[in-house]
Amino acid sequence: MFKAKINFFLLLHFVSLVMVFESLFMIFAVVVALIYKESTVYHLFYTFLATLGTGVILNIFTKKQRGEEPTRKESFIIVSISWVILGLIGTVPYLVTQTIPHFTNAFFESISGFTTTGSSILADIEVLPKSILFWRAETHWIGGMGIIVLVVAIMPFLQINGIYLFYSEISSVTDEKISTKIRYAARNLWLVYIGLTAAETLLLYIGKMPLFDSICHSFATIATGGFSTQNDSIAGYSAYIQYVITIFMMLSGINFALHVLSLRGNFRTALKNEELRLYLAIIIVVGLAITGILYFKMHNITFEQAFRDSFFQVVSIITATGFVTADYLQWPIQAIFLIALLMLIGASSGSTGGGVKVIRHVIALKKIRHSFQNLISPNRIYVLRYNGTAVNPEYVSGVLAFIIFYYLILAVSTLVMMAFGQDAATSFGACATCMGGIGPGFGAVGPVSNFLHLPEGAKYYLSFLMVIGRLEIYSVLIIFTRSFWRY
Repeated sequence: MFKAKINFFLLLHFVSLVMVFESLFMIFAVVVALIYKESTVYHLFYTFLATLGTGVILNIFTKKQRGEEPTRKESFIIVSISWVILGLIGTVPYLVTQTIPHFTNAFFESISGFTTTGSSILADIEVLPKSILFWRAETHWIGGMGIIVLVVAIMPFLQINGIYLFYSEISSVTDEKISTKIRYAARNLWLVYIGLTAAETLLLYIGKMPLFDSICHSFATIATGGFSTQNDSIAGYSAYIQYVITIFMMLSGINFALHVLSLRGNFRTALKNEELRLYLAIIIVVGLAITGILYFKMHNITFEQAFRDSFFQVVSIITATGFVTADYLQWPIQAIFLIALLMLIGASSGSTGGGVKVIRHVIALKKIRHSFQNLISPNRIYVLRYNGTAVNPEYVSGVLAFIIFYYLILAVSTLVMMAFGQDAATSFGACATCMGGIGPGFGAVGPVSNFLHLPEGAKYYLSFLMVIGRLEIYSVLIIFTRSFWRY
């Protein structure tokens, strides 16, 4: 049961840590402005000083809270407000440099960055100063890294359904003597995160992508964010670069604990993971299906281009990265249907990807199979197992409840967007892509469009969907319940 009393000074202490953490990344945007001799340097530097100063003062003011452990109730609040604070502070660089002069649009762009959604209100990205382009990319990388820390350090404590099984993955990694404490597991995951970013940057640079663009695109890829430095996203780059990004998007959609396990020499053990197998199977099957559809139904397209465009978009959508190399709304209806299905699947648990997550579909499919088996042999006892381990029936019920709740919110949100005057395709596409952290959607928010034209209220609502989708729904919505504040 929750404690009735909330320590608001402790909450402010965590807010101060978020502010200091975010300000330290702002200094890199200042450096970029100095390198390219941009007029934004002073605005960004003053923003850095103000954010750092406020964070330090607030930290000193709440110094008595240092080392104090938050209760579960306080942790739920901290998880939710941290992303909102990140988003609010993230709007300042856009506002002070007048690159996005309106608060609503700046807030939408900032939240989209930190939640690694990648939906944008910008029509012409290439006119932005390099420092702002770098800040956009950084918001992705901070958000992706923050999710890894959140999953490892906070969510297991809250026992959030869905994330809890990822905690089991970490425990299995710990059993392999990678680490004996969660903080060491977090360190190893961070090293993988940084290592993947560095490796992709190098490979993109070898492919003759400018170093600045290589860094920005690596930030967006590993965080499965999707903000590009180009108006046409990845479409204008070479086939080599598109293949490199496809591979790293796929790697970023895999449970990071399995990356650690593989690096420790247990590659075969990692390959036996049921979620990983289904994740790869979906990519291969849907990728080949769309390749065939494009090759046989579209004119003037080579097999290689059909293969490349298909697998790039399949990986981009299922991992919720959101990069594009083609306007998939111009594809045959069968391919569009498959893309829509991928939006509802999501990446692996413990990855930077969003969505429902493959692991929940694994559990749901197993439960459906057991239901049929029970009808055939009602007297037989069936034990649902995941990776050879029996799964608690309460967890299974929680997974099914989450899936139903996710789709229910999606359906209601689609109606809400229609109430804002949007057509059905745009409404569904906007909600599905924001909840899943994908980026592009359907209708007027497709891969060659943006979200600028939407009403202000719709942008705030979609920003809310980004946050609850990124934080597994329950950890945010629970603070709006009466029982949360009663007990």
